Amino acid sequence: MNPPSPPALQQRKVRFDFTETPLHWVPNEPEASHIMNGLHLLLPAGEFWFCKVYNKALPLVSEPGLREDVRGFVLQEAQHARAHGSALAPYLMRHGIDPKPFTRKVDWLFNKVLCDYPLGENALTRRLQPWWLRQRVGLIAAVEHFTCVLGDWVVNSRGLDHADPVMLDLLRWHGAEEVEHRCVAHDLHVHLGGSLAMRWLCMLIATPALLYLFSDAMKVMMRQDPATRYRPGFLRMWHDLGKRGLLPTTSSVGRSVLRYFNPRYHPRVEGDLQAALDYLANSPAALRAEAEKAAA
Repeated sequence: MNPPSPPALQQRKVRFDFTETPLHWVPNEPEASHIMNGLHLLLPAGEFWFCKVYNKALPLVSEPGLREDVRGFVLQEAQHARAHGSALAPYLMRHGIDPKPFTRKVDWLFNKVLCDYPLGENALTRRLQPWWLRQRVGLIAAVEHFTCVLGDWVVNSRGLDHADPVMLDLLRWHGAEEVEHRCVAHDLHVHLGGSLAMRWLCMLIATPALLYLFSDAMKVMMRQDPATRYRPGFLRMWHDLGKRGLLPTTSSVGRSVLRYFNPRYHPRVEGDLQAALDYLANSPAALRAEAEKAAA
């Protein structure tokens, strides 16, 4: 059977009600809950940054199909940022977790280090803007590889089926859309003239950076949670949770990184697109959004 054709990317204006969601939304698993809760701290700033970079790249896209994919990608990523951001006040802060010790660092990273002119605007940095844009698009392509791999896992894994249904729907809706637009970041980087060597370098940067960010977000939350006590060993903790089906196994994530270094690699080989589309067709939040759109 031939794989499904990628659909036109659409923004699903989902909403989530976290008023009944417990802090440890994976029952009796505070570490797994806090690791995945790191998405709410990291993604709003990160995915709005994706949108800013892609809006700068959009005028340079000459292929009509890719241009539409980039527009759809921006709309989906903006909705991801809003959905995870909506969990901060009614969910984390309601449970006594202050996200600012982490979000201040993330805001600095995206607004200062990865902005248009991190070294200040002058004649030289203005001339370097096309090069700097390609590098940032390459970094997004590396990050999107991880979001596709993690998204495919959360859609298809049964290890979280007993978790809070609202939070699980948020993660599976988001994960399914990551699989749906898995090729856009890679294709845009290639279209803009990005090199294979640069994509490899970006992966070497993105891998430890994401490990640090998830570890630090978890640390911030666990130190504020009276039911937990932070202990070092983030990778060991992830390894143990992966063996129990509560996170993707560290070996599967490691193999996905190695795949990225195949010179013939393309993201179309990642994830189960049909499973992602099937979930999007049945997600409670996506169905509500579709009904509200039809009624408007």
